[in-house]
Amino acid sequence: MGTLPFDNRREAGQRLAERLTRYANRDDVVVLALPRGGVPVAFEVAKALRAPLDVFLVRKLGAPGYPEFAMGAIAAGGEPILNPDIVAQLGVSAATIDEVVSRERAELDRRDKAYHGNRSRPSLAGKTAIVIDDGLATGSTMEAAIAAVRQHGVARIVAAAPVGALDSCRRLSGFADAVVCLETPEPFNAVGLWYRTFNQTSDAEVIELLSRSTGAPLPEEPAFIEALTSSAAGE
Repeated sequence: MGTLPFDNRREAGQRLAERLTRYANRDDVVVLALPRGGVPVAFEVAKALRAPLDVFLVRKLGAPGYPEFAMGAIAAGGEPILNPDIVAQLGVSAATIDEVVSRERAELDRRDKAYHGNRSRPSLAGKTAIVIDDGLATGSTMEAAIAAVRQHGVARIVAAAPVGALDSCRRLSGFADAVVCLETPEPFNAVGLWYRTFNQTSDAEVIELLSRSTGAPLPEEPAFIEALTSSAAGE
């Protein structure tokens, strides 16, 4: 591909919303963002569709010694989703996996407190949940999210992203009721390669966008301060 398809996450979200207009102005639709990078994308989609926005917390399970290399993912309230090929290739022990899972569960809890505060969350039972990330590389994060969202009694799940690896988008169609991926460039390599600007999304930005979407004030300290000073762990 000669030119990059997206300027930034905001523009990508606006374009993604154009493909999701069938879900606009419906009281049975909820937009769920996968933090952190999926939040700016989902904010634009929720605004265009006039749908409530919330975050659905998912963490990558980084391989030992290579934290940016995912051997799986875990979502809030769900069980770990592991890539058995990667686990076998790296020879990761069950004890090490348990250690990584425990650490990421703790981070999920921390982010849940920081992002939500006392803010009420939209009900998912019987709803169509549009689950959004800024891109789909291996798809393990989205897969973990889909499995966990199912446990909330949703009627339908739409997995959506501006860009993704073709194989991952196809594989996710076996888990979600629908998959919307605007661009599937080959070779794919990494999500960030397909954005002109791909700065890391901060906790502070996530909290601000959630507050703007609901019209609620920013959370009171200390949760907000904790979010601002947290380490920039990988997604």
